[in-house]
Amino acid sequence: MKSFTYSIDENDKKLLQSLFTNKTATTEIRHTLDGFSKLMAYYKCAMMEIETKFNVLNEEFSLQYDRNPISSVKTRLKRLDSIVQKLLRNDNELSIDSVEENLNDVAGVRVICSFTHDVYTLADALLSQDDITLIKAKDYIKEPKPNRYRSLHLIVSVPIFLLHEKRRMKVEIQLRTIAMDSWAALEHQLKYKKDTEFTDEMAKDLYLCSQLSAELDSRMDSLREKVNI
Repeated sequence: MKSFTYSIDENDKKLLQSLFTNKTATTEIRHTLDGFSKLMAYYKCAMMEIETKFNVLNEEFSLQYDRNPISSVKTRLKRLDSIVQKLLRNDNELSIDSVEENLNDVAGVRVICSFTHDVYTLADALLSQDDITLIKAKDYIKEPKPNRYRSLHLIVSVPIFLLHEKRRMKVEIQLRTIAMDSWAALEHQLKYKKDTEFTDEMAKDLYLCSQLSAELDSRMDSLREKVNI
């Protein structure tokens, strides 16, 4: 069973304390630590809700069509240092409330699908549920990023039910095929390797690989239609 709690490690504590060095009251720092821990627990619950919804859809799909459209579901919580950097980069206030108000990607769920068709089928199925609210959608499959990154991004809000209240929390969802995910993972390893210059020639090769990845997805979808699955 997944734990509801979120534990702040020593690095998180040091970072939060350094941000509040001008605060003379130790209790206020402690309040900030507790508030951040509680907020991250809420985000964790929201991720669990979304993950469960996709697992249920995957099971239902298996019962109806005798196959699973989802290869895997991955979740992650944004690290505190990344949260702070993004708030500062966007000139947002450093506070617990500011995290909820200004950041959409603290909680992330990545759904790896078998076919491109499955990406849109699952997205439509999720968004049709009456407790899911779509905040923003970016389709990088139909319109890839300049580096040819492909994925369907959704920002949604989902309710979590606590002991004495119901809260809506935002979750970023990325839906992509196995080919899209493999390219993105390898692109990150290659392009952001420390102490290595990423040349224009390397960028061209990476671009070509993305085109091959897109062609693979297209051919696999054509085969899916022929097999009628």
